[in-house]
Amino acid sequence: MTAGTHPRPRLIATDLDGTVVRSDGTISARTTAAFARIEPAGAQFVFVTGRPPRLMGSVADAVGSHGTAICSNGAFVYDMHTHTVIDEYAIDTATLAEAARRLREAIPGIGLAVEYAHEMAGDELYEPWDWEADITVQRPGEDKLWSRPAPKLVGRHPTLSADDLLALAAPAIGDLVTVYHSNGLRLVEAIAPDVSKAHALTRFAGGLGITPDQVVAFGDMPNDLPMLAWAGTSYAVANAHPTVLDAVSHVIPSNDEDGVAKIIEELFPA
Repeated sequence: MTAGTHPRPRLIATDLDGTVVRSDGTISARTTAAFARIEPAGAQFVFVTGRPPRLMGSVADAVGSHGTAICSNGAFVYDMHTHTVIDEYAIDTATLAEAARRLREAIPGIGLAVEYAHEMAGDELYEPWDWEADITVQRPGEDKLWSRPAPKLVGRHPTLSADDLLALAAPAIGDLVTVYHSNGLRLVEAIAPDVSKAHALTRFAGGLGITPDQVVAFGDMPNDLPMLAWAGTSYAVANAHPTVLDAVSHVIPSNDEDGVAKIIEELFPA
């Protein structure tokens, strides 16, 4: 389907990577200009991303510090205007330790780490990748690793794909945490129960008296599905995961073709 014509929404919610961030890692000038139309028109603007808060500074700079960000798939709420974390939902220590035990049993060879707003700690097997290039992953030892509540638990495997890892991890720990992947290389991720992009967005919108039918959402990966299902109008970029393309109301041009900007320009004319 192509994009339709809708009343002006009260809230725009969009994923970042693969949705508005292009393949070269940048956000286009056209997209930045489109985002700048939203708040002056009286609507709310929310990034809803798998990125942790520490990786939002460059995005805030690129878009002129507009809006709010729901980070780490719903585990943090981050104020883009002030560059500060304003809310956090963590996995408790007992659950972290039990989830780690089960993951190691179900997926031999997996390396595990916990992610906080501005730091990360892992076991000896955890393999850092591009997302961790900005920090040093701490190696505190097994006892200390699970001794502090953490908003996100992640696991990377030497060979298994993200889809394969999710298929193994979901039955192993799905009763303890919310488990998903956002297409990280050989990476599976988990956050606290009842935490997701949709849950965090529901809380945010509800606090402003905004109902789902007044929300337009954009995404590209399976971890966006709850948010896209909740929003009154949902769009997937053309490069999205097949399950997302099948689930949304509308399919728009890809992230490299500024599909999200095109729709925002239609919703908020200059």
